[in-house]
Formats: sequence, structure tokens, C-alpha cells
Amino acid sequence: MDLKGSIIDSHAHCGIQDRSFDQSFESYYSYVEGTQIEGVIMFSPVMEIYDRYDPYFEDTMHWQKKRKMSNEYLLSLGNKKLTVIPYLFIWNDFQVESLTDMHKGIKWHRHASEPVYNYDSKECKQAIAEINRRNMPVVYEEELENTIVFIKELASKIRVIIPHLGGLNGGYKAIAAHNLWERPYVYTDTSLASAFEISDYIERYGHERIMFGSDFPFGDPESELIKIQKMNLKQHIKEAITGKNIMRLLSDSNV
Repeated sequence: MDLKGSIIDSHAHCGIQDRSFDQSFESYYSYVEGTQIEGVIMFSPVMEIYDRYDPYFEDTMHWQKKRKMSNEYLLSLGNKKLTVIPYLFIWNDFQVESLTDMHKGIKWHRHASEPVYNYDSKECKQAIAEINRRNMPVVYEEELENTIVFIKELASKIRVIIPHLGGLNGGYKAIAAHNLWERPYVYTDTSLASAFEISDYIERYGHERIMFGSDFPFGDPESELIKIQKMNLKQHIKEAITGKNIMRLLSDSNV
């Protein structure tokens, strides 16, 4: 499907192993069928990658198999009305070797009290170098301190998408206080963010590095889209946020 001019959800979880929510492709499609959404970026649910409830989590072959199955599931999705753009969710094995030509981005995720990434490891540095070589964007959801170090030091030349307008990376204002939003390689998405923060971001930093996202299954794709469409924004800005920006970002990713 040619997604030029299409509305694209740039933030959705999808998987069939984690049963805490119905996060299958079929479930997502049931929410967007009949809407204007024609494309979606999907990455694995967290609980298909690591045990987020065990701060002392140690990797096992069982979890390695879950990760492999989860990431591969995304490569099989889509239909005539909805195009799926898969991102690879990486964990401490930093399996960038699993990247295929279909992958257009990386998901990197951790909350406070969850098991930590081994940022000092050789494997981490090699993964960052490979992501940079492929010019792939990273949806990066982490604690504020790690976010600052990742953007300013570890991955300073990588295009980083801070999701939720920073809501789970320390907060919108905290990200602003550390002068991250104005950096040319830092992007964001609107998933579960308030209309006030979206408006404030656009007023301060422009509309070219912000993308519509739903955070499915935690957000309703149609409702999150309506939130943008109802805002007092010029039409060309709405079109940029809901599709053009993410397509431009991905146009030279992993090519």
C-alpha cells in the first residue's frame, strides 16, 4: 500500500503472547476499521520481551524464544486496508542481527523499578553503532537520567523519538528543562499526551518533529486521532502530525 498522504499511527503495541490485554493485529484492526488510519507502526508488548515486574530479571532461553517469536510475529501482519510498519524491540541481548529489510525503527523501553539495560556493555555500543549505520529512529522510553545520557552522549547522532511527549521519560517539562526538545534529532509522539502539551510543543518547537500515536492497547487509536483533528491547528500542520512527518522520518531509514 502506498502510504503517501495517509494517516499513520506511529505508536502501537501488538502481540499474541501477552494476554493481559488483547493486543493482536485483529484487535487493533477492529478499532481502526472504518477510520482514516491506513498505516500503523507496531512493536512488541513489553511482557513479550522481558519480565517488567522483576527488577532482578535474568535472561533465559525461554525469554529469548519469546522475544524472537514476538518480533517475528510483527513481520507477518497487515491487510489490504492497513499497512503495518514493524519496529524491532531490543533488550539486553541487543539482537540487531535480527533486523530485516522490513524493519523501519527500534523500540527501546524501560520504566523505573524495571530491569535495567546494560548501557556499558560492548553489545550495547555495537547495537547503537548498527542502528546509527542503518539510520533508524529509536522510540526511546526510559527514566529521565538515562534519556539525557542516551540523547546527549550514547546516541547523539541517532534520531530519537521520546513518546507521549515525554510523559514517561520524566515529563514534558523536565525534558524541556534539559533542552532536549530543541535538538534536531529529537522527535516525539502525541500518544496519551494532553492537547495543551501538544499545542505548547508546536508553539515552542514547531510541528515537523511530532507524530500522531495511540499507544494501543492503552489508548484508543480513533480517539487519539480525533484529539488531534479537533485541535485549533492549521490543516497542513494536522496533516504533518498525522502522517507526513513519520513518512519523512522513515523515508531514509534502513534503506
